[in-house]
Amino acid sequence: MSDEVKGLIDVALKGDKKAIARLITLVENDEETAREVVRRIYPLTGKAYVVGITGPPGSGKSTLLDKLVKLAREEGHKVGVIAVDPTSPFTGGALLGDRLRMQRHSTDPGVFIRSMATRGSLGGLAKATNDAIKVLDASGYDLIFVETVGVGQIEVDIVKTADTVVFVTVPGLGDEVQAIKAGLMEVADIFAINKADREGVEMVYLELKMTLEFERDKWKELGWEPPIVETIAFTLRGVRPLWEAIKRHREHMESSGRLRERRAFRAREEVKTIIASSIARKVEERLASGEAGELIDEVVEGRLDPYSASQIVMEKLKEDLWR
Repeated sequence: MSDEVKGLIDVALKGDKKAIARLITLVENDEETAREVVRRIYPLTGKAYVVGITGPPGSGKSTLLDKLVKLAREEGHKVGVIAVDPTSPFTGGALLGDRLRMQRHSTDPGVFIRSMATRGSLGGLAKATNDAIKVLDASGYDLIFVETVGVGQIEVDIVKTADTVVFVTVPGLGDEVQAIKAGLMEVADIFAINKADREGVEMVYLELKMTLEFERDKWKELGWEPPIVETIAFTLRGVRPLWEAIKRHREHMESSGRLRERRAFRAREEVKTIIASSIARKVEERLASGEAGELIDEVVEGRLDPYSASQIVMEKLKEDLWR
């Protein structure tokens, strides 16, 4: 690690916003630097509570999050926000829509907002999101919100990042039942029906309630049944009850021991992801080599099947890994 990066870490850990922003940019763009940064700051992490906000496009996640940040600040929390935006097809960067919606918090010294691009990541979360969370955690932000990109499907990967998951939906989307079938019940700790002044809110509520009834034994075992909160973020209706539900879930997670279980699950998943990423990079290097190129030619010419070729590459890869 260069002296420049070491100095940047020292300044960021003192809470300097510019240094934090530069450090997140480094871990987002350079995998080797990210590894060194995380090694250095990891002993200082583990204090922040992470809340995931997910749901389909148009559900008002950003407006709702804006109001939740305000309530959190009123209670003295130092708040970090990571808004994972769709990648711009022109620049490869985040579209920054969420940062614009929360502009009024930008001058608050107790709030740090960062938009990150998905860059093709699956599950609606940027690959560097976990590292960015660690930077904010080590820098003293005790409450971190992660808003997923919202791609019209259930982004179950948020459970690998957040301690509490809030799913935001609205009446009239026409995909409530499909969303539930897609695995929503496996990840959501709290449901928010936003824009509750719209027609059809009762139907959405009943659909969620009925699905929760089907899973009653599961929730009874966990000691927590996800509440359904109706909100109108623009007028603040229901926002405080949603904030209180988030706090109650945190208390439940901490008192029941479930928080440690979830974080152990997340740590295991993160290690698996890092291993898979490292292996994928090694495979790419192998496939780019002349030797692997000959194998590909054999596959193209029909002299070798793809499974046999992949097995040969994997055997070579094992030699590289265990040297």
